[in-house]
Amino acid sequence: MPVLVRVALAALAGGLAALAFEPFAHVVALPLALALLTGVLAGVPTRRAGRRGFWIATAFGAAYMIALLPWLHVVTPLWPLIALAEAPLIGLTGVVATAFPRRWWWPALVAAAWTTAEVLRSTWPLGGFPWGRVGFGVVDSPFAALLPWIGVTGTTFVVALLGATLGWAAVTVRHRPVPAVGAVGTALVVATAAAWLPVDPAGGVRDEGLVRVAAVQGNTPGVGLSAMAERRQVLDNHVRATLDLAAEVDRGSTPRPDLVVWPENSSDIDPFRDAAAYAAVSGAAISVGAPLVMGTAVSEGAGWRNRFQLWEADGEPTAHYDKRKAVPFGEYVPFRSLLEPIVPALDQIPRDMLPGEDPGVMTLADIPVGVITCYEVAYAPLVTDLADSGAQVLLVPTNNATYMGTAQVEQQFAMARLTALTTSRTVVVVSTNGVSGLVAPDGSVVERAPVRTTHVLLSDVAPRVGLTPAVRLATVWTFLFTAPGAAALIGAFVLLRRGRRTPSDPAVAEARA
Repeated sequence: MPVLVRVALAALAGGLAALAFEPFAHVVALPLALALLTGVLAGVPTRRAGRRGFWIATAFGAAYMIALLPWLHVVTPLWPLIALAEAPLIGLTGVVATAFPRRWWWPALVAAAWTTAEVLRSTWPLGGFPWGRVGFGVVDSPFAALLPWIGVTGTTFVVALLGATLGWAAVTVRHRPVPAVGAVGTALVVATAAAWLPVDPAGGVRDEGLVRVAAVQGNTPGVGLSAMAERRQVLDNHVRATLDLAAEVDRGSTPRPDLVVWPENSSDIDPFRDAAAYAAVSGAAISVGAPLVMGTAVSEGAGWRNRFQLWEADGEPTAHYDKRKAVPFGEYVPFRSLLEPIVPALDQIPRDMLPGEDPGVMTLADIPVGVITCYEVAYAPLVTDLADSGAQVLLVPTNNATYMGTAQVEQQFAMARLTALTTSRTVVVVSTNGVSGLVAPDGSVVERAPVRTTHVLLSDVAPRVGLTPAVRLATVWTFLFTAPGAAALIGAFVLLRRGRRTPSDPAVAEARA
């Protein structure tokens, strides 16, 4: 098969993989796409195998990311460059796949390489960009039961192993029917067994009473990049919704909440520098008679903090959490001195966000509550860190106003559901204008607010103690599922640098004849 045909088939597979994510959510697309990619890589000739494997898998990655990330057009017309920058890291899978012989263990090696490349692009460069991890595409599938056991990384490996096994079997079945059929049968049995795993691991977690949470979606007056332009109006919307809730409580028509949550950027006005903003937020907390936590931008030196600030029921500010993962070119500008003179649009980000250092665990209504802000929910280590630090309920305050009408808001909400599954914790998602919702520990949506409206979600949630295996053994799982891939990647480069040919596979050689 000509190499250009292989590249085209790989790109087709990449586009297919994107269908596993919102707004389509066809989870079967992931193993089928990885099967097609693996089948294409399995037949690559040994001559220049590593280089060809890299470009084939990179084509898959480019199509995958471009099909997955068009919502980035809202912030920059250069968004395809971001997608293409992710592709070479996915391409590393092709290097491993074409550097080793296609024996019975080859699918596991390919799955390990894919998992390792995925973890790598989730951490590097500029802090990584985890969007599109295979484990993020399984929320409404049997594979979701794996999440509280082996986390996102382990789930990625299992799905990739299924896809790689199917692809390898398709290439070898005519020449090795017994091993091929046996491998596929085993893979399908494992995949089916995953559906029967309890999503609440025995002895891992238990409920600890109830806490009533009010999540306030205040709404924004604008859309797109202008959604937060009227900062005072956004703050006033959240204050007014909270005062209306307080009035209902005083009338006895609504039970008093134990905790009130506002979203990220519910006040882009620094309340510690603006007396009117301070008085408005403090007054809202006093009026409702409950601790109130809200997202705000706090100036600090030459920079600023994306802060989630607690106001006690008496209106006094106390604890806070500073967002740890800043968005490159959204909340700060990398290489500012180099890029500012040649990219005038960067003037829209005049100051850099200063990242926090500590996990966002605060005691609210006598309950340790974990906070993870907006797209931080895509970073598995931050998620497990919260539960490991004692959080019994998780809050995901976010500001998706810029991306309303795109797939981004649904993709991020799906990640919040995966967070609930992984940690076996209730997750409260509160956004400025959507998607806001309450997610049960099993990942099901208890209640969801209509988008682009002012709405208050009020519900009793159960704090939970104890850790799932995914949290308790997070470091172990990451090592087990990535170390083989990292070793294979190093070995592949050593083999290719020495000019060694991939050991011939009679089945593949005959298939090419």
